[in-house]
Amino acid sequence: MDFNFLRLQPCEGPFYGIVPSKGSYSIGRVFLTVTFGTQANYRTEYLTFDVVNFKTSTHAILGRPMLVRFMVILHHTYLILKMLAPNGVLSVYDDIEMSYKCDTEIVQLAEALEYLAKAIAMVVEA
Repeated sequence: MDFNFLRLQPCEGPFYGIVPSKGSYSIGRVFLTVTFGTQANYRTEYLTFDVVNFKTSTHAILGRPMLVRFMVILHHTYLILKMLAPNGVLSVYDDIEMSYKCDTEIVQLAEALEYLAKAIAMVVEA
């Protein structure tokens, strides 16, 4: 294994879509292998992850580059990813209850951060 993949690489420029209406900066970039499936039927690819210092319930976001790399068909309604693997179609299922819980946490965190920012602005103004 090449351990250069595990080192944090420098990253420049903001990315968008995580914090509403604001660009975010990563503290670096890391290259990791990602595997879906079981020993009988699996798919592995190398992906690039931007490492950020966010306080959220999300640990990794698999976005469009992952979808393209794995050639995924995404079924939002059923929370299923489908992709080709050596021994047929591979389906990855999500937990709807856990997804709802995470979404609720993210909304509550965003509201708390917005409230905190407004409170700080009021204190500075006073």
